[in-house]
Amino acid sequence: MAAQEQDDRKSTIAAFNEAVNMTPAELEKWLGTDESTGSGQHSGADGESVGHASGRRIVDLLRTRRSDLSDDDLAHMRKVVGYVHRHVEQRPDGDVSDTKWRHSLMNWGHDPLK
Repeated sequence: MAAQEQDDRKSTIAAFNEAVNMTPAELEKWLGTDESTGSGQHSGADGESVGHASGRRIVDLLRTRRSDLSDDDLAHMRKVVGYVHRHVEQRPDGDVSDTKWRHSLMNWGHDPLK
């Protein structure tokens, strides 16, 4: 693996670990709630939101050894980082404890109240 590719891989993993502040167990528990399944943009025949599906993949990524991460895994990690960064900037005013904004972010592995 070329040095630049290795650096890109390391920076992607570091950014992902910074953006995702929920543990696999916390995220799995959250994904099982009505609030989780009811938030986000729903598409496809199964009715699962994009964020909820991403959350399930994030749980897998968090449990995968770094050396076993594929290029596709790293691409998803970059997608997660981009989503979290964009949506954190859109924080609504007031108490966000029980908002769709927070619930959507949590589906992507980031609890803004942590």
